[in-house]
Amino acid sequence: MLLRTASTVTCISFMCLTGHVAAQNIYTCVDGKGRKITADRPIIECLDRTQQELSPSGLVRRQMGPSLTAQERAALEAKEKAAAEVRAREAEEKRRDRALLQRYPRPAVHEQERATALAQIDEVIKAASKRTVELAEQRKSINSELEFYEKDPAKAPPALKRRAEENDSSALVQKKFIQDQEQEKRRVNQRFDEELVKLKQLWAIAGMPAAAASDIAGTAKN
Repeated sequence: MLLRTASTVTCISFMCLTGHVAAQNIYTCVDGKGRKITADRPIIECLDRTQQELSPSGLVRRQMGPSLTAQERAALEAKEKAAAEVRAREAEEKRRDRALLQRYPRPAVHEQERATALAQIDEVIKAASKRTVELAEQRKSINSELEFYEKDPAKAPPALKRRAEENDSSALVQKKFIQDQEQEKRRVNQRFDEELVKLKQLWAIAGMPAAAASDIAGTAKN
């Protein structure tokens, strides 16, 4: 009875051992000399190349890349970061294109917004020009008063001198403001021109007739 029990224990132990070995993964690779190597653990001879980790049934569980030096790892990370940045820029550009096409589905919508933006600036310039004319008329009146002190300007009343200085200053401010608004008109036209180049491409992709986009482009230039 005791002998049978010991034999049973030995058999069970052997089965457990063989079962454990069978459950181990297998590593395989081809080394630098072209030899195929197989082992039950990562293969030292193939640390500089790709290894395959296989299941006991022979299925590939994963590919293990070559071990990298710190310098190689840094270079790989830099390459991956640059690639991620490119993907992010491309995704952002596509997002902007979708938003642009959604905002301007047709050439007429884009040109109307351009006209509205320029008209608003023109109204501001018109108001500033009107103010410039008023200041010029005021200056004529001030000059008329200063004529009395033409021979001796030092005798001109301080209040009159101050009015003249304030008028000159205001006139310069209005002149600079009008120049800035004219520059703003150029910036607005440039922005719409750049958008139009991109929109013509997007409209073409969306099936917009090329003639329609070309007509709008000609209108914008005129």
